[in-house]
Amino acid sequence: MKITVRRAFVLYAVILAFLAGTVILVVNVAMNGKTWVANSANRHLYSRSKDVISAGPLLDSRGVVLAETEGKKRVYNEDEAIRMAVLHVMGDTNGYISTGTQNIYSDSLSGYNFVDGIYTLKKHGVGPELVMSIDAEACRVAYEALGKYNGAVAVYNYETGKLLCSVSKPTYDLVNKPEDIDSNPIYSGAYLDKVVSGLYTPGSIMKIVTAASAIENIPDIYERTFDCNGEYVVTEGQRGVICNDDHGSGLTFEEAMNESCNAVFAQIAIELGADKLIATAESMGFNGELTAREVPIKDSSFNPPATDKLELGWAGIGQSTTLVNPTHFLAIMGAIANGGEGYAPDRISSIGGESDIRTPEVMISVNPETARQLDYLLRSNIKNEYGDYRFPDLEMCGKTGTAQITGATSHSWFVGYSQRDDLPLAVVCIAENAGSGMGTAVNVSNEVMQYFLENPY
Repeated sequence: MKITVRRAFVLYAVILAFLAGTVILVVNVAMNGKTWVANSANRHLYSRSKDVISAGPLLDSRGVVLAETEGKKRVYNEDEAIRMAVLHVMGDTNGYISTGTQNIYSDSLSGYNFVDGIYTLKKHGVGPELVMSIDAEACRVAYEALGKYNGAVAVYNYETGKLLCSVSKPTYDLVNKPEDIDSNPIYSGAYLDKVVSGLYTPGSIMKIVTAASAIENIPDIYERTFDCNGEYVVTEGQRGVICNDDHGSGLTFEEAMNESCNAVFAQIAIELGADKLIATAESMGFNGELTAREVPIKDSSFNPPATDKLELGWAGIGQSTTLVNPTHFLAIMGAIANGGEGYAPDRISSIGGESDIRTPEVMISVNPETARQLDYLLRSNIKNEYGDYRFPDLEMCGKTGTAQITGATSHSWFVGYSQRDDLPLAVVCIAENAGSGMGTAVNVSNEVMQYFLENPY
Protein backbone atom coordinates (compact mmCIF):
# COMPACT_ATOMS: atom_id res chain seq x y z
CA MET A 1 0.00 0.00 0.00
CA LYS A 2 2.78 2.41 0.97
CA ILE A 3 4.60 1.67 -2.29
CA THR A 4 1.41 2.46 -4.26
CA VAL A 5 0.97 5.78 -2.45
CA ARG A 6 4.58 6.74 -3.06
CA ARG A 7 4.24 5.91 -6.75
CA ALA A 8 1.05 7.98 -6.92
CA PHE A 9 2.85 10.97 -5.39
CA VAL A 10 5.69 10.60 -7.88
CA LEU A 11 3.18 10.42 -10.74
CA TYR A 12 1.38 13.53 -9.48
CA ALA A 13 4.70 15.35 -9.21
CA VAL A 14 5.58 14.42 -12.81
CA ILE A 15 2.15 15.57 -14.03
CA LEU A 16 2.47 18.89 -12.14
CA ALA A 17 5.97 19.44 -13.51
CA PHE A 18 4.70 18.71 -17.03
CA LEU A 19 1.79 21.13 -16.64
CA ALA A 20 4.08 23.79 -15.16
CA GLY A 21 6.50 23.36 -18.05
CA THR A 22 3.66 23.59 -20.56
CA VAL A 23 2.41 26.83 -18.97
CA ILE A 24 5.93 28.30 -18.97
CA LEU A 25 6.41 27.34 -22.63
CA VAL A 26 3.06 28.85 -23.71
CA VAL A 27 3.73 32.06 -21.78
CA ASN A 28 7.23 32.35 -23.28
CA VAL A 29 5.93 31.79 -26.81
CA ALA A 30 3.19 34.37 -26.25
CA MET A 31 5.63 36.93 -24.88
CA ASN A 32 8.69 36.24 -27.01
CA GLY A 33 7.46 34.47 -30.15
CA LYS A 34 7.67 37.58 -32.32
CA THR A 35 11.18 38.28 -31.12
CA TRP A 36 12.32 34.70 -31.76
CA VAL A 37 10.88 34.69 -35.27
CA ALA A 38 12.50 38.05 -36.08
CA ASN A 39 15.89 36.95 -34.79
CA SER A 40 18.45 36.74 -37.56
CA ALA A 41 19.27 33.15 -36.57
CA ASN A 42 15.72 32.08 -37.50
CA ARG A 43 15.22 34.06 -40.69
CA HIS A 44 15.99 30.98 -42.78
CA LEU A 45 12.41 29.94 -41.91
CA TYR A 46 10.95 32.64 -44.10
CA SER A 47 13.72 33.89 -46.37
CA ARG A 48 16.59 32.53 -48.44
CA SER A 49 19.31 34.74 -47.05
CA LYS A 50 20.18 36.84 -44.04
CA ASP A 51 17.82 39.57 -45.30
CA VAL A 52 14.12 39.61 -44.46
CA ILE A 53 13.38 39.53 -48.19
CA SER A 54 9.82 38.23 -47.83
CA ALA A 55 8.73 41.13 -45.65
CA GLY A 56 5.55 42.98 -46.57
CA PRO A 57 5.48 46.41 -48.19
CA LEU A 58 6.37 49.47 -46.13
CA LEU A 59 4.45 52.66 -47.01
CA ASP A 60 4.49 56.25 -45.82
CA SER A 61 1.39 58.09 -44.60
CA ARG A 62 0.43 59.24 -48.11
CA GLY A 63 0.72 55.79 -49.66
CA VAL A 64 4.22 56.19 -51.09
CA VAL A 65 5.93 52.79 -51.23
CA LEU A 66 9.25 52.97 -49.40
CA ALA A 67 10.14 49.27 -49.53
CA GLU A 68 8.54 46.12 -50.91
CA THR A 69 9.38 42.59 -51.97
CA GLU A 70 9.55 41.72 -55.66
CA GLY A 71 10.57 38.23 -56.71
CA LYS A 72 12.19 37.47 -53.37
CA LYS A 73 14.17 40.70 -53.55
CA ARG A 74 13.73 43.73 -51.30
CA VAL A 75 13.44 46.88 -53.43
CA TYR A 76 13.17 50.50 -52.42
CA ASN A 77 11.62 53.75 -53.63
CA GLU A 78 13.08 54.83 -56.97
CA ASP A 79 13.84 58.37 -55.71
CA GLU A 80 17.37 58.50 -54.26
CA ALA A 81 16.64 61.61 -52.14
CA ILE A 82 13.63 59.88 -50.58
CA ARG A 83 15.66 56.74 -49.89
CA MET A 84 18.37 58.73 -48.13
CA ALA A 85 15.94 60.96 -46.24
CA VAL A 86 13.90 58.10 -44.73
CA LEU A 87 16.78 55.64 -44.31
CA HIS A 88 17.04 55.73 -40.53
CA VAL A 89 13.36 55.72 -39.66
CA MET A 90 12.76 53.02 -42.30
CA GLY A 91 15.90 51.03 -41.50
CA ASP A 92 17.63 48.27 -43.39
CA THR A 93 16.98 44.52 -43.37
CA ASN A 94 20.38 43.49 -42.01
CA GLY A 95 19.98 45.18 -38.66
CA TYR A 96 22.79 47.70 -39.04
CA ILE A 97 20.27 50.41 -38.15
CA SER A 98 18.91 48.74 -35.05
CA THR A 99 16.14 51.29 -34.41
CA GLY A 100 14.81 51.21 -37.99
CA THR A 101 11.23 50.12 -38.65
CA GLN A 102 12.29 47.15 -40.78
CA ASN A 103 14.28 45.84 -37.82
CA ILE A 104 12.06 46.64 -34.84
CA TYR A 105 8.84 45.67 -36.66
CA SER A 106 10.28 42.77 -38.65
CA ASP A 107 7.85 40.43 -36.89
CA SER A 108 4.89 42.47 -38.14
CA LEU A 109 6.32 42.68 -41.65
CA SER A 110 6.78 38.91 -41.67
CA GLY A 111 3.15 38.34 -40.72
CA TYR A 112 3.89 36.41 -37.56
CA ASN A 113 1.06 35.86 -35.05
CA PHE A 114 0.75 33.66 -31.97
CA VAL A 115 -1.91 31.33 -33.40
CA ASP A 116 -0.62 30.76 -36.93
CA GLY A 117 3.07 31.53 -36.52
CA ILE A 118 4.38 32.39 -40.03
CA TYR A 119 1.69 30.38 -41.85
CA THR A 120 0.37 33.52 -43.60
CA LEU A 121 3.83 34.32 -44.95
CA LYS A 122 4.34 30.75 -46.17
CA LYS A 123 0.91 30.78 -47.83
CA HIS A 124 1.09 34.15 -49.56
CA GLY A 125 4.86 34.45 -50.01
CA VAL A 126 4.99 37.95 -48.54
CA GLY A 127 4.11 39.56 -45.23
CA PRO A 128 1.36 42.12 -44.56
CA GLU A 129 1.50 45.80 -45.46
CA LEU A 130 2.81 48.20 -42.83
CA VAL A 131 1.96 51.91 -43.11
CA MET A 132 4.05 54.43 -41.19
CA SER A 133 2.82 57.85 -40.04
CA ILE A 134 5.97 59.30 -41.65
CA ASP A 135 5.57 61.65 -44.62
CA ALA A 136 8.43 60.80 -47.02
CA GLU A 137 8.25 64.15 -48.83
CA ALA A 138 8.49 66.04 -45.53
CA CYS A 139 11.60 64.00 -44.74
CA ARG A 140 13.06 65.00 -48.10
CA VAL A 141 12.37 68.67 -47.32
CA ALA A 142 14.13 68.40 -43.95
CA TYR A 143 17.01 66.38 -45.41
CA GLU A 144 17.65 68.93 -48.17
CA ALA A 145 17.20 71.88 -45.79
CA LEU A 146 20.01 70.55 -43.57
CA GLY A 147 22.26 70.88 -46.61
CA LYS A 148 25.91 70.21 -45.80
CA TYR A 149 25.28 69.75 -42.08
CA ASN A 150 24.82 66.51 -40.20
CA GLY A 151 22.27 66.29 -37.42
CA ALA A 152 18.65 65.41 -36.82
CA VAL A 153 15.18 66.78 -37.58
CA ALA A 154 11.84 65.47 -36.31
CA VAL A 155 8.22 66.64 -36.37
CA TYR A 156 5.25 65.07 -34.62
CA ASN A 157 1.61 65.73 -33.85
CA TYR A 158 1.59 66.62 -30.17
CA GLU A 159 -2.14 65.82 -29.85
CA THR A 160 -1.88 62.25 -31.17
CA GLY A 161 1.82 61.39 -30.79
CA LYS A 162 2.12 60.43 -34.47
CA LEU A 163 5.63 60.96 -35.86
CA LEU A 164 5.42 62.73 -39.23
CA CYS A 165 9.06 63.47 -40.08
CA SER A 166 12.31 61.91 -38.90
CA VAL A 167 15.67 62.57 -40.57
CA SER A 168 19.20 61.75 -39.46
CA LYS A 169 22.47 62.68 -41.17
CA PRO A 170 24.93 61.45 -42.30
CA THR A 171 22.96 58.96 -44.33
CA TYR A 172 23.54 56.71 -47.31
CA ASP A 173 21.65 55.02 -50.14
CA LEU A 174 20.59 51.42 -49.49
CA VAL A 175 20.47 50.76 -53.22
CA ASN A 176 24.05 51.97 -53.75
CA LYS A 177 25.70 51.47 -50.39
CA PRO A 178 29.16 53.08 -50.32
CA GLU A 179 31.98 50.55 -50.35
CA ASP A 180 33.98 52.68 -47.92
CA ILE A 181 31.14 53.32 -45.46
CA ASP A 182 33.05 51.65 -42.63
CA SER A 183 36.32 53.49 -43.25
CA ASN A 184 35.43 56.92 -44.68
CA PRO A 185 35.01 59.51 -41.88
CA ILE A 186 32.25 61.32 -43.78
CA TYR A 187 30.01 58.34 -42.97
CA SER A 188 30.88 58.28 -39.27
CA GLY A 189 27.62 57.63 -37.44
CA ALA A 190 25.72 56.70 -40.61
CA TYR A 191 24.16 53.65 -38.92
CA LEU A 192 22.94 55.75 -35.99
CA ASP A 193 19.47 57.31 -36.03
CA LYS A 194 20.33 60.51 -34.20
CA VAL A 195 16.66 61.39 -33.70
CA VAL A 196 16.28 58.57 -31.17
CA SER A 197 19.88 57.57 -30.41
CA GLY A 198 21.78 60.86 -30.55
CA LEU A 199 23.09 62.71 -27.48
CA TYR A 200 24.12 66.35 -27.66
CA THR A 201 25.09 69.32 -25.52
CA PRO A 202 21.83 71.30 -25.53
CA GLY A 203 22.97 74.87 -25.18
CA SER A 204 20.22 77.38 -24.50
CA ILE A 205 17.26 75.09 -25.17
CA MET A 206 18.06 73.82 -21.65
CA LYS A 207 16.95 77.22 -20.32
CA ILE A 208 13.40 75.90 -20.80
CA VAL A 209 14.07 73.39 -18.00
CA THR A 210 15.77 76.03 -15.81
CA ALA A 211 12.81 78.36 -16.43
CA ALA A 212 10.40 75.59 -15.41
CA SER A 213 12.31 75.11 -12.15
CA ALA A 214 12.29 78.86 -11.49
CA ILE A 215 8.53 79.05 -12.10
CA GLU A 216 7.94 76.23 -9.63
CA ASN A 217 10.43 77.28 -6.94
CA ILE A 218 10.89 81.07 -7.00
CA PRO A 219 7.51 82.69 -6.18
CA ASP A 220 8.47 86.24 -7.20
CA ILE A 221 10.38 85.33 -10.37
CA TYR A 222 8.19 87.60 -12.54
CA GLU A 223 8.53 90.57 -10.17
CA ARG A 224 12.31 90.50 -10.10
CA THR A 225 14.72 92.32 -12.35
CA PHE A 226 18.23 91.24 -13.26
CA ASP A 227 21.44 92.85 -14.51
CA CYS A 228 23.81 91.63 -17.19
CA ASN A 229 27.18 93.16 -18.08
CA GLY A 230 28.26 90.28 -20.30
CA GLU A 231 29.37 87.91 -17.55
CA TYR A 232 28.01 86.48 -14.31
CA VAL A 233 30.87 86.33 -11.81
CA VAL A 234 30.42 83.58 -9.24
CA THR A 235 33.68 84.06 -7.32
CA GLU A 236 35.33 87.46 -7.20
CA GLY A 237 38.56 87.56 -9.17
CA GLN A 238 37.73 84.45 -11.21
CA ARG A 239 36.20 84.04 -14.63
CA GLY A 240 32.43 83.54 -14.53
CA VAL A 241 29.67 82.45 -16.90
CA ILE A 242 30.11 84.35 -20.16
CA CYS A 243 27.02 85.84 -21.78
CA ASN A 244 26.35 86.20 -25.49
CA ASP A 245 25.90 89.98 -25.05
CA ASP A 246 25.80 92.84 -22.56
CA HIS A 247 22.05 93.00 -21.96
CA GLY A 248 22.15 95.84 -19.45
CA SER A 249 20.17 96.34 -16.25
CA GLY A 250 16.54 95.92 -15.24
CA LEU A 251 15.86 92.74 -17.23
CA THR A 252 12.64 90.94 -16.38
CA PHE A 253 12.43 87.14 -16.36
CA GLU A 254 10.56 87.23 -19.68
CA GLU A 255 13.11 89.57 -21.24
CA ALA A 256 15.96 87.36 -20.02
CA MET A 257 14.28 84.41 -21.73
CA ASN A 258 13.75 86.40 -24.93
CA GLU A 259 17.38 87.50 -24.95
CA SER A 260 18.57 84.03 -23.87
CA CYS A 261 20.74 85.77 -21.29
CA ASN A 262 23.38 83.42 -19.92
CA ALA A 263 24.17 85.71 -16.99
CA VAL A 264 20.60 85.78 -15.70
CA PHE A 265 19.95 82.07 -16.14
CA ALA A 266 23.25 81.13 -14.54
CA GLN A 267 22.28 83.31 -11.56
CA ILE A 268 18.85 81.65 -11.41
CA ALA A 269 20.37 78.16 -11.62
CA ILE A 270 22.77 78.89 -8.76
CA GLU A 271 19.96 80.34 -6.63
CA LEU A 272 17.81 77.28 -7.25
CA GLY A 273 20.62 74.90 -6.37
CA ALA A 274 21.45 71.52 -7.85
CA ASP A 275 18.77 69.58 -5.97
CA LYS A 276 15.84 71.65 -7.23
CA LEU A 277 17.20 71.82 -10.76
CA ILE A 278 17.75 68.08 -10.89
CA ALA A 279 14.27 67.44 -9.45
CA THR A 280 12.67 69.53 -12.20
CA ALA A 281 14.82 67.95 -14.90
CA GLU A 282 14.01 64.44 -13.72
CA SER A 283 10.29 65.25 -13.58
CA MET A 284 10.68 66.11 -17.29
CA GLY A 285 12.40 62.83 -18.18
CA PHE A 286 16.10 63.41 -17.56
CA ASN A 287 18.19 60.65 -15.98
CA GLY A 288 15.50 58.08 -16.76
CA GLU A 289 14.73 55.40 -19.33
CA LEU A 290 12.48 56.56 -22.17
CA THR A 291 10.91 54.73 -25.09
CA ALA A 292 8.92 55.90 -28.08
CA ARG A 293 6.58 52.91 -28.14
CA GLU A 294 8.82 49.99 -29.13
CA VAL A 295 11.74 52.25 -30.04
CA PRO A 296 14.34 52.82 -27.28
CA ILE A 297 15.44 56.40 -26.70
CA LYS A 298 18.94 57.37 -25.61
CA ASP A 299 18.80 58.69 -22.06
CA SER A 300 19.27 62.44 -21.52
CA SER A 301 21.45 63.25 -18.51
CA PHE A 302 21.55 66.20 -16.12
CA ASN A 303 23.78 65.88 -13.06
CA PRO A 304 25.32 69.25 -12.12
CA PRO A 305 27.55 69.29 -9.04
CA ALA A 306 25.99 70.65 -5.85
CA THR A 307 29.20 72.22 -4.55
CA ASP A 308 30.65 73.84 -7.69
CA LYS A 309 28.52 76.93 -8.26
CA LEU A 310 30.30 77.96 -11.45
CA GLU A 311 29.71 74.56 -13.02
CA LEU A 312 26.09 74.65 -11.80
CA GLY A 313 25.68 78.00 -13.55
CA TRP A 314 27.01 76.55 -16.80
CA ALA A 315 24.73 73.52 -16.45
CA GLY A 316 21.71 75.81 -16.00
CA ILE A 317 22.33 77.32 -19.44
CA GLY A 318 22.80 73.95 -21.17
CA GLN A 319 26.56 73.55 -21.07
CA SER A 320 28.79 71.59 -18.66
CA THR A 321 28.14 67.82 -18.79
CA THR A 322 24.44 68.05 -19.72
CA LEU A 323 23.41 65.85 -22.68
CA VAL A 324 20.01 65.63 -24.36
CA ASN A 325 18.32 63.46 -26.95
CA PRO A 326 16.29 65.13 -29.76
CA THR A 327 13.21 62.90 -29.34
CA HIS A 328 13.19 63.62 -25.62
CA PHE A 329 13.08 67.36 -26.27
CA LEU A 330 10.42 66.88 -28.93
CA ALA A 331 8.24 65.27 -26.26
CA ILE A 332 8.99 68.14 -23.85
CA MET A 333 7.72 70.56 -26.50
CA GLY A 334 4.67 68.36 -26.91
CA ALA A 335 4.01 68.45 -23.17
CA ILE A 336 4.16 72.25 -23.06
CA ALA A 337 1.96 72.63 -26.14
CA ASN A 338 -0.47 70.00 -24.86
CA GLY A 339 -0.93 71.57 -21.45
CA GLY A 340 1.11 69.04 -19.51
CA GLU A 341 1.24 65.68 -21.31
CA GLY A 342 3.94 64.96 -23.87
CA TYR A 343 3.23 61.85 -25.90
CA ALA A 344 5.79 59.32 -27.05
CA PRO A 345 6.31 59.62 -30.83
CA ASP A 346 4.61 56.69 -32.59
CA ARG A 347 5.67 55.91 -36.18
CA ILE A 348 3.06 53.24 -37.06
CA SER A 349 -0.34 53.98 -38.66
CA SER A 350 -1.56 50.52 -39.68
CA ILE A 351 -0.45 46.91 -39.99
CA GLY A 352 -2.10 44.49 -42.38
CA GLY A 353 -4.88 46.96 -43.17
CA GLU A 354 -5.84 47.38 -39.52
CA SER A 355 -5.40 50.94 -38.24
CA ASP A 356 -3.19 51.50 -35.25
CA ILE A 357 -5.70 52.68 -32.65
CA ARG A 358 -3.39 52.58 -29.66
CA THR A 359 -4.03 55.28 -27.09
CA PRO A 360 -1.23 57.88 -27.12
CA GLU A 361 1.41 56.96 -24.57
CA VAL A 362 2.59 59.70 -22.19
CA MET A 363 6.38 60.05 -22.23
CA ILE A 364 6.81 63.40 -20.44
CA SER A 365 4.64 65.17 -17.88
CA VAL A 366 4.84 68.85 -16.95
CA ASN A 367 2.78 70.58 -14.28
CA PRO A 368 -0.16 72.15 -16.21
CA GLU A 369 0.41 75.62 -14.70
CA THR A 370 4.14 75.41 -15.48
CA ALA A 371 3.27 74.33 -19.04
CA ARG A 372 0.94 77.32 -19.40
CA GLN A 373 3.63 79.77 -18.31
CA LEU A 374 6.30 78.15 -20.50
CA ASP A 375 3.88 78.33 -23.43
CA TYR A 376 3.60 82.09 -22.86
CA LEU A 377 7.39 82.53 -22.62
CA LEU A 378 8.11 80.47 -25.75
CA ARG A 379 5.53 82.42 -27.75
CA SER A 380 7.07 85.63 -26.41
CA ASN A 381 10.48 84.51 -27.73
CA ILE A 382 9.14 84.37 -31.28
CA LYS A 383 7.06 87.54 -31.15
CA ASN A 384 9.50 89.74 -29.27
CA GLU A 385 12.94 88.41 -30.25
CA TYR A 386 13.16 86.06 -33.23
CA GLY A 387 10.28 87.56 -35.18
CA ASP A 388 7.15 85.94 -36.61
CA TYR A 389 8.57 86.68 -40.05
CA ARG A 390 10.98 83.80 -39.46
CA PHE A 391 7.95 81.47 -39.25
CA PRO A 392 5.26 82.98 -41.53
CA ASP A 393 1.66 82.04 -40.60
CA LEU A 394 2.78 79.39 -38.13
CA GLU A 395 2.03 81.07 -34.77
CA MET A 396 5.17 79.45 -33.46
CA CYS A 397 6.49 79.10 -29.94
CA GLY A 398 10.10 78.09 -29.50
CA LYS A 399 13.64 78.38 -28.24
CA THR A 400 16.95 78.47 -30.05
CA GLY A 401 20.17 77.01 -28.74
CA THR A 402 23.83 77.51 -29.56
CA ALA A 403 25.68 74.62 -27.98
CA GLN A 404 29.38 75.31 -27.53
CA ILE A 405 31.65 72.39 -28.41
CA THR A 406 35.30 72.31 -27.40
CA GLY A 407 37.55 72.71 -30.42
CA ALA A 408 34.70 72.92 -32.96
CA THR A 409 31.97 75.20 -34.24
CA SER A 410 28.87 75.28 -32.05
CA HIS A 411 25.81 73.13 -32.74
CA SER A 412 22.67 74.94 -33.91
CA TRP A 413 19.41 74.03 -32.11
CA PHE A 414 15.74 74.91 -32.42
CA VAL A 415 12.82 73.38 -30.54
CA GLY A 416 9.26 74.59 -30.84
CA TYR A 417 5.66 74.07 -31.90
CA SER A 418 2.75 75.78 -33.64
CA GLN A 419 -0.21 77.15 -31.69
CA ARG A 420 -2.51 76.88 -34.72
CA ASP A 421 -5.49 74.62 -34.05
CA ASP A 422 -5.13 73.12 -37.52
CA LEU A 423 -1.37 72.52 -37.15
CA PRO A 424 -0.72 70.85 -33.76
CA LEU A 425 2.88 70.03 -34.61
CA ALA A 426 6.12 70.21 -32.61
CA VAL A 427 9.57 70.28 -34.20
CA VAL A 428 13.15 69.70 -33.11
CA CYS A 429 16.26 70.38 -35.16
CA ILE A 430 19.95 70.11 -34.41
CA ALA A 431 22.46 71.01 -37.11
CA GLU A 432 25.91 69.91 -36.05
CA ASN A 433 28.66 72.56 -36.12
CA ALA A 434 26.35 75.00 -37.91
CA GLY A 435 26.81 77.88 -35.46
CA SER A 436 24.01 79.98 -33.98
CA GLY A 437 20.58 78.48 -33.39
CA MET A 438 19.13 81.58 -35.03
CA GLY A 439 20.63 80.40 -38.32
CA THR A 440 20.43 76.89 -39.74
CA ALA A 441 18.20 75.26 -37.09
CA VAL A 442 15.54 77.98 -37.33
CA ASN A 443 15.60 77.88 -41.14
CA VAL A 444 15.32 74.08 -41.32
CA SER A 445 12.50 74.04 -38.75
CA ASN A 446 10.57 76.67 -40.66
CA GLU A 447 10.95 74.87 -43.99
CA VAL A 448 9.60 71.57 -42.73
CA MET A 449 6.76 73.26 -40.81
CA GLN A 450 5.84 75.28 -43.92
CA TYR A 451 5.62 71.99 -45.83
CA PHE A 452 2.97 70.71 -43.43
CA LEU A 453 1.13 74.04 -43.55
CA GLU A 454 0.93 73.75 -47.35
CA ASN A 455 0.31 70.00 -47.36
CA PRO A 456 -2.13 69.14 -44.54
CA TYR A 457 -1.57 65.63 -43.26
